Amino acid sequence: MGGVAEARRAYGAQAWARAYELYAAAEKLAAESLDAESLDGERLDADALDEYAVAAMLVGRMDDYYAIRERAYEQLLAERDLLGAASAALWSGIQRMVSGDVVVGSGWLGRAARLIEEDGTDSVPAAVLKMSAAFQAEEVEQAVAISGEAVDAGRRLGSRDLVALALHQQGLFLLQAGRTTDGLAKLDEAMVELASGALSPMVTGIVYCGAIAGCWTVYELRRAEEWTAAMTRWCDAQPELGNFTGECKVRRAELKQLRGAWTDARKELAEVSPADVDLWAAGCAAYVRGDIDRLQGRYDDADANFAEASRLSYDPQPGLALLRLQQGSVQAAAAMIRRCVSESQDDAKRVETTFAAIEILMSAGDLEGATAAADRLEQLAERCRSSIVYALRDQAEAMVAPSPEAALTPARAALRRWVELRAPYQEARTRLLIAEACRALGDTESAESETATANAVLERLGAVTESKGPDGQLTPREIEVLRLVATGATNRAIAAQLVLSERTVDRHVSNIFTKLGVSSRSAATAYGFEHKLV
Repeated sequence: MGGVAEARRAYGAQAWARAYELYAAAEKLAAESLDAESLDGERLDADALDEYAVAAMLVGRMDDYYAIRERAYEQLLAERDLLGAASAALWSGIQRMVSGDVVVGSGWLGRAARLIEEDGTDSVPAAVLKMSAAFQAEEVEQAVAISGEAVDAGRRLGSRDLVALALHQQGLFLLQAGRTTDGLAKLDEAMVELASGALSPMVTGIVYCGAIAGCWTVYELRRAEEWTAAMTRWCDAQPELGNFTGECKVRRAELKQLRGAWTDARKELAEVSPADVDLWAAGCAAYVRGDIDRLQGRYDDADANFAEASRLSYDPQPGLALLRLQQGSVQAAAAMIRRCVSESQDDAKRVETTFAAIEILMSAGDLEGATAAADRLEQLAERCRSSIVYALRDQAEAMVAPSPEAALTPARAALRRWVELRAPYQEARTRLLIAEACRALGDTESAESETATANAVLERLGAVTESKGPDGQLTPREIEVLRLVATGATNRAIAAQLVLSERTVDRHVSNIFTKLGVSSRSAATAYGFEHKLV
């Protein structure tokens, strides 16, 4: 058993690639042996087979992981180790279900269920099987209850792995139910279990990824940042780790994008590729790369990255719709974002698409739709109760405000939040909103000060101002209105031609005058001819 003993030492030292290679060699030697006594001596027992499979998973060899689990099932079943065989079938099924292979995964879970029923004891595999039923629950509160029962079972059976998995699963379901405070509290408990150092490596990675993802669903930045840093240390301590590292890099990049460290974010994302075992991480990395490209004006690169995200089954919205807006395809952007907001989404995606919808629909002249989106964002803010969503809500309120006076108070509230969050891009965008309101009220000095501060931040980021036209000031829709103004059309006629309300056209004309620093239609027309906009 020298080969197996050495493999176990490598596993204990977190040398996952070495452990996998040694277990593979030991298994091959056993298979090739023609001596029955020698074969018994080399045969991997249940614990060794489990470590062999986990090592394969941790180095990213998922096909081998499934094959090992399934060979373990056959071997342990032949040895009448019912719970060992059930555990092998169970983890093969759960992982397949998580990866989207529902049919085959369900089949393996069915095999596990039959063995667990035959065994009939109060066991960890039986509790894990019951816990997995939460994902088929008809109501989210039922899923919460099932997860809670698994927590109790884990404590009763002395399985810290089961306790941590069940707590983290219960927390995620509570977040899904809109019970943010309760959900985060359960994730906190799961992370206490993780911090003990007593969890298996596979469960540690699962809980880290799940807890951090849960934070992002409600934009709980403080925990996301703290736990991402902890996961980074965990990954860095295991140079041979292949699984889980992609998601860790993507989460670090998302935080760096928010903080304005876009160059560092791109470096993180460059190390995540479609070849990674985690397709979600590869797709998300492509999306974030595309979003940074969009913000910095590299539109062709952004298009390519959003296409790559879509190819990897990661939704490229709302980034793609915002890209189309920046490229001047207002109606295409509006069609995309209307479709997005009508789809079923988790809270994080709903917040993201709803905020994007406000900007896009405003540019499309759909003030009613933008206002409705701002109302939905208000509801999401109360559901998520996080500083980021509150900041987006305040910023949105300023964007749809009926007058400059009404825009200033929410805009300044949003600015305070963005500064506290150290989110420079959104800070700059909000300062431009304040500048626009100040300019409309005749306070040019304050407007120029806010504009200068915002431009300095945008220049440092290498960002372009979103939704601007060729002259750097007017949106595509405002340029369209200006061209009709130049023909001598009245606001009523423009409204009829563009299928907008007259009030919306009034707002566009007022914005045009404010941005161009003119006070008449003739002066705006002259500006348009001078700058080749009409």
